[in-house]
Amino acid sequence: MGVTEVLAAQLVRGVDGGGSDAALRQVLHGLPGVDQVGAESRVAALATRSIKKDAKLAALSLAVAMVDLTTLEGADTPGKVRGLCAKARQPDPADRAVPPVAAVCVYPDLVALAKAELAGSPVVVASVATAFPSGRASLAVKLADVAEAVSAGADEIDMVIDRGAFLAGRYGQVYEEIRAVKEACGAAHLKVILETGELATLDNVSRASWLAMMAGADFIKTSTGKISPASTPPVALVMLAAVRDFEQASGRRVGVKVAGGIRTAKDAVRYLVLVNETAGRAWLTPDLFRIGASSLLNDLLMQRRKQLTGRYSGPDYFTTD
Repeated sequence: MGVTEVLAAQLVRGVDGGGSDAALRQVLHGLPGVDQVGAESRVAALATRSIKKDAKLAALSLAVAMVDLTTLEGADTPGKVRGLCAKARQPDPADRAVPPVAAVCVYPDLVALAKAELAGSPVVVASVATAFPSGRASLAVKLADVAEAVSAGADEIDMVIDRGAFLAGRYGQVYEEIRAVKEACGAAHLKVILETGELATLDNVSRASWLAMMAGADFIKTSTGKISPASTPPVALVMLAAVRDFEQASGRRVGVKVAGGIRTAKDAVRYLVLVNETAGRAWLTPDLFRIGASSLLNDLLMQRRKQLTGRYSGPDYFTTD
């Protein structure tokens, strides 16, 4: 029996077990262990890949199209969100060839505003929910949070798992919460935030990825961006390998979102290389790979302009919203 067949058998046993701690533990602890040294070596090797000029321009444009342009601050205002939405629709007003970003991500109380500002554009509205960023609340509160965002028009929900429950081995609780949130999402897509910086090991990242996918996640996401470390290439490698293997085992394709600490075009392009070499070319689309960011977009635009003109425009050329 190959690895994929073993994973498929484990997946079936876990689902048949009704999401109990015992059934899920059998699946999750039966996954192949992650070689941390090997993962770090693989990431380091891929980081040395060079991209030719034409391919780099395409990569920069693709990275722009994959951005979830995000503002998640207590001081967020309607004016800030309007500015963010304008930039999301048309990142570089001087160059109409630059694609719009994938999504604008805000708190639930700003969803309706973002939805109105983005009407008629391909940019979708994502909203964090489920007691973001801690995830420490009752299920009733979490579902009310989701309901508020969905009723306001959110196209995507970014939920956080209860890391305390996961680390304590209460896999059934985490599984059932994800399933309940997925149901509450209705037609909205569900991104499940693992907060990998709190999971301690790459083995736990792999297990949390599989748990989220088994429970119905449309995307698995690295982090809230509120703690350090946030997204790292080794973590992304493990998650990309998980979605690849999950598709082979279940027939369902799940996306990956990296978020937190990704500020330069060089970082973004390295993640695209990681996607291509790990999950495969099929994931090189905003439908299956996203980058959660705020400051990254300007550097992508600067580097793109450099590829076209041979000179930098300077950081003050683009809006900071």
